[in-house]
Amino acid sequence: MKVLKFGGTSVGSPERIEQLLPIIRSQAADKHLVVLSAVSGTTNDLVKLSELYENKDIEAAYQHIDVLYDKYKKFVNELFKTEEGISEALLFIDKIFDLFYQFKNKNFNSSAERVILAQGEIISTTLFHLHLKEIEVPSVLLSALDFMLIDEDKEPNIDYIREHAERKIAEFPEETLFITQGYICRNAEGEIDNLQRGGSDYTASLLGAALQVEEIQIWTDIDGFHNNDPRYVQNTKSIARLSFDEAAELSYFGAKILHPQSVFPARKYNVPVRLLDTMNLSASGTLISGETTNQNQIVAIAAKDNITAIRIQSSRMLMAYGFLRKVFEVFERYKTPIDMITTSEVAVSLTIDQTDYLSEIVKELESFSAVEIDNEQSIVCIVGDFRKNNNGYATIVSEAVKHIPIRMISYGGSENNISLLVSSAYKIEALRSLHNRLF
Repeated sequence: MKVLKFGGTSVGSPERIEQLLPIIRSQAADKHLVVLSAVSGTTNDLVKLSELYENKDIEAAYQHIDVLYDKYKKFVNELFKTEEGISEALLFIDKIFDLFYQFKNKNFNSSAERVILAQGEIISTTLFHLHLKEIEVPSVLLSALDFMLIDEDKEPNIDYIREHAERKIAEFPEETLFITQGYICRNAEGEIDNLQRGGSDYTASLLGAALQVEEIQIWTDIDGFHNNDPRYVQNTKSIARLSFDEAAELSYFGAKILHPQSVFPARKYNVPVRLLDTMNLSASGTLISGETTNQNQIVAIAAKDNITAIRIQSSRMLMAYGFLRKVFEVFERYKTPIDMITTSEVAVSLTIDQTDYLSEIVKELESFSAVEIDNEQSIVCIVGDFRKNNNGYATIVSEAVKHIPIRMISYGGSENNISLLVSSAYKIEALRSLHNRLF
């Protein structure tokens, strides 16, 4: 079995949906499990709808629903070719939009919002299933709510996923094509929940890991990881092979093609992930596996924006054990991850990209230290083979950006990553300078 995940742009139009079946059939396997995102733009529309309900702006919410309904009505009429197919699809769409209208009379809360957000993937998977039915291609539509589960800490329950997904698939021993939703799941209370933005990649990886499939395929509109950001840098090249660790670094530090979390289940269960391009079927894409093939070389550069740097200084830090623990405990209390960290005898500098509790964090830190904040920073990440027995890379990197003010440098914490913190105003220049020097 192979797991094939298609993102929002891959199901973003009737023409794109019609192209999915040839792609699926081109991937030889005894069974295919297809994971779909919501139609491009739909999740944003549903977020907006939730905001309107939360603000009790019912009239605007209804107008928003009407606009979205007209969009999907047009979508159905373009995708389906028979009266029976159009009728069945519109009947399904009507049920979904009847649900949207019902939130007028409910106490709108986070649970209600999650129900609304789940409908995007339910719509896309059902329309694809009905499309296959119309063209007489057998398929089974599986509800992700029957097997995707997260626990009290929002972590996936891989054993539950394995047991229940295997059971649902086994109910259809003669079928070879299965369709399910990305992103959505149930939580520990049994309520509809989700895996956060980018969660369809995560769904595919979790299912592939749980079911120990032959390969997880992530289909997007770009031919795999590139060695730099093609939006800002000319003459970038796709990367044929990456290790799980290299892919994790690139996806976490800014490469948008793959959601950062989606690498970890595949790595843990050693299931290869292949990134492929729906617009270029001949491209080999990028294969991510447990093999290390990029020895003694720099592989790629990526950048992560919206970074906040925090400098924490205290004279009491000098020779004081327990100071770093005290700092980290503040971030732990507010469940705020730290990206980069550097230390000196009297100061600690670190970065975060989640600022929901920044004011609370700063207030606590100021109780025992002086705190400085720098906003609008970017982490530029250079990924490659930086094992301790390799030499010269730090010099090459520093030479490439010697004309750019560097706020922080992180080197040695990972064998695959050198990270630079720069003002976001210098990000593009840093990417280009590093590319010209390293490639």
